[in-house]
Amino acid sequence: MKQNRKLISFDWAIKKILRSKANFGILEGFLSELLFTDIHILEILESESNQDTHDNKFNWVDIKVKDDDERIIIIEVQFSRELDYLQRILYATSKAITEHLPVSVPYAEVSKVISVNILHFDLGKGDDYIYHGTTRFMGLHNQTELELSDEQKNLYAAQKIADLYPEYYLIELRNFNDIAKDTLDEWIYFLKNEQIEESFTAKWLKQAKETLDVLKMNPQERLAYERHQDDLHYQASMYQSTYVLGKLEGKEEGIAIGEERGLKKGVLQTAKKMKRAGINNADIAEITGLTVVEIEFL
Repeated sequence: MKQNRKLISFDWAIKKILRSKANFGILEGFLSELLFTDIHILEILESESNQDTHDNKFNWVDIKVKDDDERIIIIEVQFSRELDYLQRILYATSKAITEHLPVSVPYAEVSKVISVNILHFDLGKGDDYIYHGTTRFMGLHNQTELELSDEQKNLYAAQKIADLYPEYYLIELRNFNDIAKDTLDEWIYFLKNEQIEESFTAKWLKQAKETLDVLKMNPQERLAYERHQDDLHYQASMYQSTYVLGKLEGKEEGIAIGEERGLKKGVLQTAKKMKRAGINNADIAEITGLTVVEIEFL
């Protein structure tokens, strides 16, 4: 049986490769499968997390695109668990709306924002691997849904209220069982495993397989990519070590208060080790959640 090559991870592709107009089709293929409509990207928008240096945070990466319907689509890849992640994506969509609303224009010009989140951790409790969130207004007494009037439909060029508000897609890769039942699953398989099977037929997947072949990197690109992968493994290890150590010390001090104190001690011990290893305070703060001031006094 032929072994498929490992492909460049999607987060690195977003950061380095998919910004080129020549490769828009790969993003368009993925988004078209997820949103069940043909997507055509007009442009890549500025995004604060797409930095190139090793010292910048590597836990997450995102890209903002505008399609030919003037919608803003945020695609984010997140590796480490964050308890307040749901609030973070709310903030990101709100910020995108305000950033792209010109001064002195009516609110009818507010951009539609779609947030697509590719998660390498379990966000909450659930047994699915793709969740979709929209805004609806339901009557408290008769449970009917509020609808747009004909005038509003013409004004907004939309059919329902949910079309006006941000939409959220949460893709929990760890919940996917690696069985591709349709073309969207084929994309999810690629996102999780960094491989594309020969039998896959989803739009632009073959282009992705050709473009994201690790073996086609030059030596400099390969070195930068391998360093990035090492960073991700290191961060995952630091998070896991901190969590486990905190729980162990927490048991000794008591179930409720003890876990909190033990976790804090574990974080501090991990931070000390990272300082001794020569990691700068800003990176330690990003990984552990401690403040720079706390780290300076360790």
